[in-house]
Amino acid sequence: MKRNLRVVTPNPSREETSDRLARRALFGFALTFIVSRVVVFLIMSHRIPNLFLFLQGTHVHHLNYGIFLLAVVGGYALFGRPQGRAAEFAALAYGFALVLTFDEFGMWLHLGGSYWQRASVDAVIIVAALIGLVAFAPSLKRLESSHFWGFLILLLAVVGFGVVVVVAGGYIGDLVGPTLRELELNSSRRSSFADDTRYGSGNDP
Repeated sequence: MKRNLRVVTPNPSREETSDRLARRALFGFALTFIVSRVVVFLIMSHRIPNLFLFLQGTHVHHLNYGIFLLAVVGGYALFGRPQGRAAEFAALAYGFALVLTFDEFGMWLHLGGSYWQRASVDAVIIVAALIGLVAFAPSLKRLESSHFWGFLILLLAVVGFGVVVVVAGGYIGDLVGPTLRELELNSSRRSSFADDTRYGSGNDP
């Protein structure tokens, strides 16, 4: 008597390999960086309403959102052990949280300063490059001699690209940096004036 054995094979489209998850994280990282910079610029230029969160007069910067979200995603990945689609969403959230934190890297490195600090952009570029290497470089376990040279060329290209971005970024920063910092300063003055008008200067009896 023959028995029909059904062999169940895993769905390769849901295989959560490191490079696949890194691509999800890189997508969330890049998209959130662009959106956050555009939104902050529009708020500071008063082209959209002020969406910043203030608690008792203190501006809660979005790096704080990133820190808390990184803690949540890290705990979920460590204790929940997500698989398949859940792992992909976790990777996407990881990239989202990571850039919220590093987008203001200069502020938590120097404990203050302008949002448009050069250190923040440099940090974002470095982190994105590292995630990109994990996402698109061939697996080190399957490296052959030809793959090794390909990986080395890719690494040199990324380093070269980083150098070009840093040099070009410094030049562009010298051109537009003062304008952006002045825009931020004017925005802070307007917000302070609005707070004084709404709540009083604090010197009234």
